[in-house]
Amino acid sequence: MGQIERMMTEPQPIRRIIRSLVRRLGLGSSKFQLDIGAVDRPNYAYLVYNAAKLAHGLGYDRVSVLEFGVAGGNGLLWLERHANWVEKIFPVKIEIYGFDTGEGLPEPKDYRDLQYHWKTGFVRMDQAKLKARIERATLVLGNVKETSRTFVAEYNPAPIGAVSHDLDYYSSTIDALKLFDLPHEHILPRVFCYFDDVIGDDLELYNDFTGERAAIVELNRTHTDSKLSFVYYLPATAGYQGWHHQIWSLHNFQHPYYGKFVSREDQQLRLDFKD
Repeated sequence: MGQIERMMTEPQPIRRIIRSLVRRLGLGSSKFQLDIGAVDRPNYAYLVYNAAKLAHGLGYDRVSVLEFGVAGGNGLLWLERHANWVEKIFPVKIEIYGFDTGEGLPEPKDYRDLQYHWKTGFVRMDQAKLKARIERATLVLGNVKETSRTFVAEYNPAPIGAVSHDLDYYSSTIDALKLFDLPHEHILPRVFCYFDDVIGDDLELYNDFTGERAAIVELNRTHTDSKLSFVYYLPATAGYQGWHHQIWSLHNFQHPYYGKFVSREDQQLRLDFKD
């Protein structure tokens, strides 16, 4: 699609131009740029910022941000870059972990893994090239069914505060979601989540019965004390962006800090009615 076609189909072309100018010229604070989406990989910036913000509000001094499905590694490097500026805002150490087979997509298990769209071996990683570029992230290589099971014992990570899910398959995403069953000390009471493959187009036809959406439905069906909920406020914001439809939050209702107050103190309303 050419530039003219993109402009004609862009739902908010003026906002897109403004975001581009703000990003290029470096106008405003990092938080302002995040709020209007004038950063690269704004979905990742959102995860990192809000994980650190919640961790700080709850009294944690460190938090983990996970990426399931590293592929080429660009997303992991952007997580590193966003963590650098977010740590200047909140006194929270951000740990970054990237999960991947390192060999591309494995064999699909059944129809829920969308064989009509994905092939074994897709999104293979150049491990040597990526390892040479990583500055602070940790690669967790192997089948996610195994690495998610041994993750805490092997790496002793900070409590999980945000997760990017981009494993493409239903079966792999189900395995990744098992991390949300960890004991409370290894996870925040609310976890910010991005799911990459939930919108697509007329080829993918993502739905609630296959792929990542089916994994979300399955977690909610099988869990009583924790649920994944769509983050409804994002699409209602003035600076709406497409990725706003790909953000969920895990709510761990039995977490001892779930009810800890982290909101604004100035919520009292005065009677100031005037005729």
